[in-house]
Amino acid sequence: MTYTAEGHVDCLVTGPRTATLTAVITKVGPGGPPWMGKRLGFSVYDGGDDKGHYRDRVGFSWEMVNLLPGGTGAPSEAEVGTCMAPAPYAPVVKGGYTVRHADLVPVPQR
Repeated sequence: MTYTAEGHVDCLVTGPRTATLTAVITKVGPGGPPWMGKRLGFSVYDGGDDKGHYRDRVGFSWEMVNLLPGGTGAPSEAEVGTCMAPAPYAPVVKGGYTVRHADLVPVPQR
């Protein structure tokens, strides 16, 4: 099943071949999960210039990760803070990502 969502990005951080972002969801497509107003994390790994981007990977903070263990029932989902996302753990099977890293600007001297 495929869902769509839109959100306001509140953090984007890059490193060589990697990027992590968080966004607060502002719109969810029909039949989608109850994500309105929720912050979600997303990460990507750019595996290089291989045709088809077969080495690219993604990570996301919903469904299988970011769970609070404990108790006898099903684990509940933990709140996601800004810039928090799991490592890119899932292979990309269609499409791909290109990460263009930018170093932080130096802190101004007084």
